[in-house]
Amino acid sequence: MNTSKKVVVVTGASQGIGAEVVRAFRKLDYRIVATSRSIKPSDDANIVTIAGDIGDPSTARRVISEGIARFGRIDTLVNNAGIYIGKPFTEHTAEDYAAVTNVNIAGFYHITQLAIAEMEKHSSGHVVSVTSGIDQNAISGVYSVLAALTKGGQNAATKSLAIEYAKKGIRVNAVAPGIIKTPMHAPETHQALGAFHPIGRMGETSDIANAILYLDSAPFVTGEILHVDGGQSAGR
Repeated sequence: MNTSKKVVVVTGASQGIGAEVVRAFRKLDYRIVATSRSIKPSDDANIVTIAGDIGDPSTARRVISEGIARFGRIDTLVNNAGIYIGKPFTEHTAEDYAAVTNVNIAGFYHITQLAIAEMEKHSSGHVVSVTSGIDQNAISGVYSVLAALTKGGQNAATKSLAIEYAKKGIRVNAVAPGIIKTPMHAPETHQALGAFHPIGRMGETSDIANAILYLDSAPFVTGEILHVDGGQSAGR
């Protein structure tokens, strides 16, 4: 087994930001373990795909074990999988709460724990999560409590993990996007959504992928929440 090439695990990898992250890392000749509920097999021998619910611990175990079996190492984990349900707080159902926490909390927790355990064996690795700045900068008219609760929790965990593993050679960072052009936003909504950003437009998936690549290549950066949000976090 040739283990000289770096290996990245990407969750939520079938579309949108996740698919762009996969493309960006392949351009750098990384081998990739890509997972989502609906992901299809890849013709690229350097990409292994695993379909499953990332909130299920058994999916996380399959992703990490298959990555080790196929490529022999895990260098980077990109926690991109996420779900957003926008409703007034009192209208959320138990099913809404369970769905959001399953992906945003359990999906982050299980695979991050397994990936870091592998990274510890080599005293090297990087975890980067796609979170949100909504926990620090709520926006009037945007229903965001479950996003703030879960993605804000990822931001807090990012800092805690960065400190816990700093002396073990493992870095932990996050990218907090603004509203990005992905399949979840219909084209006719783009102008209105763009107005939420001081810069006056929505972001592109490549903006987030480029931020992740920067963090992955920055060995002196850990515990950072990098806002890629068109100025939202600076003020409105």
